[in-house]
Amino acid sequence: MDFHEKTCLPCQGGIPALTIDEAARISLNVPAWRVESEATRLVRDYKFRNYAEALAFVNAISNVAETEGHHPDICFGWGYATVTLFTHKIQGLHENDFIMAAKFDRLFAN
Repeated sequence: MDFHEKTCLPCQGGIPALTIDEAARISLNVPAWRVESEATRLVRDYKFRNYAEALAFVNAISNVAETEGHHPDICFGWGYATVTLFTHKIQGLHENDFIMAAKFDRLFAN
């Protein structure tokens, strides 16, 4: 199953974050994203033609995030949106972060 077709599972905390090696392996499913901060963050910069397109994308991914119950950090402005994913309860990366990245990439492609 492609990552964009999966659903995030609730994370209650108390589980280990992905290791650097695990994050590197899973990140192959979302090649446009960067694993940063010793594998505790997943980051992507999206580019747009103007502010309105960036805002529309931010609104679209916000709707997905709310539906999935997994919310990114988003910074955006004229022609760009930078999205950072991590699982707050474990202060690191979980498979859910990669699922969300794939869903956001799918929205961007369309």
